[in-house]
Amino acid sequence: MINSIYAIAMATLFTTTGIKTAEMEKIISPVLQKTETWNKNQVIAHRGAWKKKNLPENSIASLNEAIKLGCYGSEFDVQMTSDSILVVNHDDDFLGMTIASHTYKELLEKKLSNGESIPTLEAYLKAGKKQKGTKLILELKPSKISQERELQMTRKAVAMVKKLNAAAWVDYISFSYPICLEILSLQPGAKVAYLNGDASLEKLKEAGFYGADYHFSVYKNNDWFTNSKTLGLTLNAWTVNSETEMNRLLDQHIEFITTNEPELLFDLLKSRK
Repeated sequence: MINSIYAIAMATLFTTTGIKTAEMEKIISPVLQKTETWNKNQVIAHRGAWKKKNLPENSIASLNEAIKLGCYGSEFDVQMTSDSILVVNHDDDFLGMTIASHTYKELLEKKLSNGESIPTLEAYLKAGKKQKGTKLILELKPSKISQERELQMTRKAVAMVKKLNAAAWVDYISFSYPICLEILSLQPGAKVAYLNGDASLEKLKEAGFYGADYHFSVYKNNDWFTNSKTLGLTLNAWTVNSETEMNRLLDQHIEFITTNEPELLFDLLKSRK
């Protein structure tokens, strides 16, 4: 029996993707059925849903587009300015300005292509909290300056999530194993996945991780899919943009696929009913 919360989430997904509830139940992972109001699909928009409508990556506009599509999650990247303001940007420079060596005020001198300023983490989380269908997949970028700086950034990010009461919205990822461990120590029970591809599932399980979030090529060797389900961990694959690779991963009942082509993945899910 589908409970009322589940039914509401399914109705939302039907509205945004055109997939009927009965069809969706056949293709979603059992892990996702344990979620509450969040959209029950494997689609995580990489840096937001930006490509099809030519929106700036990691902009609030691309976040809103991912929400509109009904994605399970919208991934975004966090960096820290020289005056310790957390901002959302993938690279360590913003339009030619190195983020770690510039103040937030200096970064405001330049605009994204749609006229937005570089978002702060606070503004991004507030925008994401206006709904409860799409998760905010917060990636903390390792520091090129020092490990202490990246741990400082981690502490500030977790503090911001707590300040805004946004813990239910936020899952964490990072290429830095120390960052991941710091998150788990600061926010016990947080959903944290590791990106670098060099840790076994057994190691992640022992440390309290939610799962692995590795490049899709990693999963072509060894039996990751059976092992993850035995251990109760989730698998996410990045960055998957081809229909062939999407199908391969869906055939293995992967929990999440991070993609620059969320519309394509939704179409594929619909065709696999």
